[in-house]
Amino acid sequence: MAEFVVAGMKCPNNVFLAPLAGYTNYPFRSMCTRLGAGLTFTEMVSCKGLLYGSEETKKLLYCGDESPKAAQIFGSDPALMREVCESEDLSPFDLIDINMGCPMPKVVRNGDGSALMENLPLAEKVISACARSGKRISVKFRIGVDEDRKIAAEFARLCEGAGACMIAVHGRTRDKVYAGAPDYAQIAEAKNAVSIPVIANGGIWSRSDMEKMLARTGADGVMIARAALYRPLIFCDLTGAAPVPMGELFARQLAETQALYGERFAVVFMRKMAAFYCKGMPGAAEFKRRLFAAQTVEEVASIAREIFGA
Repeated sequence: MAEFVVAGMKCPNNVFLAPLAGYTNYPFRSMCTRLGAGLTFTEMVSCKGLLYGSEETKKLLYCGDESPKAAQIFGSDPALMREVCESEDLSPFDLIDINMGCPMPKVVRNGDGSALMENLPLAEKVISACARSGKRISVKFRIGVDEDRKIAAEFARLCEGAGACMIAVHGRTRDKVYAGAPDYAQIAEAKNAVSIPVIANGGIWSRSDMEKMLARTGADGVMIARAALYRPLIFCDLTGAAPVPMGELFARQLAETQALYGERFAVVFMRKMAAFYCKGMPGAAEFKRRLFAAQTVEEVASIAREIFGA
């Protein structure tokens, strides 16, 4: 696939891994990169958590040797968001993405995530403040908060005008969360409203889904979210990268997760990942029962070898 360039930042292609809260840590991002993802994002990181010096928040930003590097942050105070963009914590990253699409009530109640789509003047101030940090700034948002308030084109223009160099548009309204088909027309309207790259997100589970998304929206690229959790090899399908046996992928991800975060985290996290990866396989229910009873990395590794092979 052709190289994809965003404000001078070179990506191998235009198939990206979305930021996924609770999942896109470094070992998972690294695996998706090896499988062909052109750019990956950290899970969303709290601006206030970083400023208050939370070590748990800072752990989310571990980025290893990946290149280029992209982080996603969330918050709604323009001055604090700029301060975070200028901080040492984000200095390794080539691109900072602002989350303006998260539909989760605990985020929205604080005025963050998709709440900013209901306060356009504040959203503009946040983006503009972050852009003044000198970092490349992108914005990920939804097409609106509900069926009666679809504002993808208007919000896209706002982002570009405030200094964003790229936008990612999730083709569902906030009230739909992850249900239903993406609204291709709204993404197309966003694409036609701006001159910066537009990445389409939502409902892409296969190569045919990607082709339909690009054809119907004119988007410059796609962003893969939940499909990557169930089958990270989707990046091989979409980019033409050489596939890797699932057993090998899992063993490496498990080892890297343990090395970075310790055994207890690795056990809990990789039990979930194995359950995602074996969905739909014969005997999956029994494998999941055994996985969630496992208490050590070796137990998880042993069950995974049965599921995926050595």
